[in-house]
Order: sequence, then structure tokens, then C-alpha cells
Amino acid sequence: MILYFAKSAEITGVRSETISVPQEIKALQLWKEIETRHPGLADVRNQVIFAVRQEYVELGDQLLLLQPGDEIAVIPPISGG
Repeated sequence: MILYFAKSAEITGVRSETISVPQEIKALQLWKEIETRHPGLADVRNQVIFAVRQEYVELGDQLLLLQPGDEIAVIPPISGG
């Protein structure tokens, strides 16, 4: 399940969704799958925090071994003041 927070939820129009991807997928490939569904996310790609099973993941060549029910979070930067 993909969870969207703050700006990413605004861009996608949803707070969560389930997508089908290979069990073994590189982090950047997973991001591209999400971005294909929601092209507006390309604008925040370099700003988001990407988390898989509540652990931060770099958007790169890291191989992810996903299990059914895993949560993937797309978290944009949080502005403070």
C-alpha cells in the first residue's frame, strides 16, 4: 500500500492506494511506477522522503524485497517556522 502525506496527497488526490509491482524492485523503479500513475509527483521527486516499512529509502539502485501488505510512504518536506 502506498501512503501519501501532505503535498503528495494533494498532488495525487488520494491518501493511499494499492498498486501491483514485482516483489523484487529497485527503489527508483518503484518511484517511477508511482510517478507514472501520478505524473505531478515528478515536481517533488527531489524533495520527498521515501519510506518502506517505516524505514527511509534512497531513491536509487537499492533492491527492495516487498511483501504483500508492506507500506510505502511518500512524505514531502514539512515546513516549520
